[in-house]
Amino acid sequence: MGTGRTLRKESHVRPCKTPAGKARKGKAQRARLVKFGMKEDDVKTMGDEEVRVLVQRPAVVKKLVAKRGA
Repeated sequence: MGTGRTLRKESHVRPCKTPAGKARKGKAQRARLVKFGMKEDDVKTMGDEEVRVLVQRPAVVKKLVAKRGA
């Protein structure tokens, strides 16, 4: 195994993100929010960044769902 410059420069070795991979990940995250109890229509209207933030904090999602249900 070599120890040259190309192996030390991570950006050249690491694969690029593809649009298909991003879409697959976004779809999985939206499905996860629906499983947490959010309405599917609400999740569809959200942006990608908002979905990412909510998936990281399931407790916040459960509070939102409880507040809307009451």
